[in-house]
Amino acid sequence: MSKLSRAVKWRRRLRLWGLLTLALFLCGWLLINTLRLNAAASAPVDTFFVLGGSIRREIHVAELAKQYPDKRILISHGSPDPCIWLIFQREMASSEQVWLEKCANSTFGNFFFSIPIFRRWGVRRVKLITSGTHLSRAQWMAQILLGAHGIWVETDLVPEKGIPGNLESPLKTGLDIARSLVWALLSQVIQPRCSDLIQLTDVDMNAWRESGFKCERQGGISSGATRGEFNP
Repeated sequence: MSKLSRAVKWRRRLRLWGLLTLALFLCGWLLINTLRLNAAASAPVDTFFVLGGSIRREIHVAELAKQYPDKRILISHGSPDPCIWLIFQREMASSEQVWLEKCANSTFGNFFFSIPIFRRWGVRRVKLITSGTHLSRAQWMAQILLGAHGIWVETDLVPEKGIPGNLESPLKTGLDIARSLVWALLSQVIQPRCSDLIQLTDVDMNAWRESGFKCERQGGISSGATRGEFNP
């Protein structure tokens, strides 16, 4: 047998062993993750996860915060900071456990930047807060991306007036699901960090009042409102 033939045979064996190793790794990971998901499914919700796109979602989570003040809340690319701050003040809800993630600029970005945060927090089960028109795409992505990290997802739909900011189409849904499948694997080792993450209690309302701000009309908040100044 020539040296060339032996080299070709050796390369084929290496490729085969590589594929077998990868297959074993994936099977082991799937088994472990399935066990984690089964355990998380019976655990209580520990985090409310709000996808930005409508101020009504933030009003809803503020109402939940009154009932469950011990639950963490992550609002991903939501309304302007002062609008959220005023909503929690109006609802007399605690803002101690509320975090605002402002790096995302899409639904995929919501999960892209939130997964590392959830991992640091040790999240096991989230309540995903969005709107009915956004549900299909958001739920698929949540189950793929959060499920890949052993996080169980339940949904909470907020009734909307008008059209929320999330525009839907079959093409958009298909593309987001495709890249979610890829990122579900890559995110096991790549952990992007959001550089614009703040706690709601750290929002500087004096600075915002000086610079001015606008909130969605259906939030019932006047632009530049001081505490207690809300629209009917």
